[in-house]
Amino acid sequence: LNGHSDVLAGVICARDESLPLWKAIEQERTVGGATLGAFEAWLLLRGMRTMHLRVRQQCESAIRIARELERHAAVERVTYPGLPSHPQHAIALKQMQGGFGGMMSFEVKGGAAGALGVISRLKLVKAATSLGGVETLIEHRRSIEGPQSDVPEGLLRLSVGCENADDIWADLSAALSAR
Repeated sequence: LNGHSDVLAGVICARDESLPLWKAIEQERTVGGATLGAFEAWLLLRGMRTMHLRVRQQCESAIRIARELERHAAVERVTYPGLPSHPQHAIALKQMQGGFGGMMSFEVKGGAAGALGVISRLKLVKAATSLGGVETLIEHRRSIEGPQSDVPEGLLRLSVGCENADDIWADLSAALSAR
């Protein structure tokens, strides 16, 4: 919601506040002090004012990037609901009428070494574990989850930011092609 990667906040909703689970959550929040501070609330509100602009830019750039990735020889598979190759594309067309979001994943040839090599060659796109911000971020999930993970070794998760789509693609394309 904030879009600037400088606040962490959340909300818990319940249809029936008399449920035991709700009471336990409420007690934990009260005892633990999990209440949003005034400055964090201000940061959240500040970011929400531009959310519609950020999301539109992210969606427009993401579909372009996903299409380019799908055509690149170094990429084995792209998972993005805006692509016809996605197994739930028909559902996404019905439910995601304003765009398909800025998140995607793609698998590169060469497993973990190939994926980490791509990340090491990026200039604009930053390696970080976050999503939905103004900066385009990439991460190698297998490195984060560890060897017990069932995430494919060559999978990269990409959160498309608000930079120019041509710049994002130029960076990704160069990193993928320099193998």
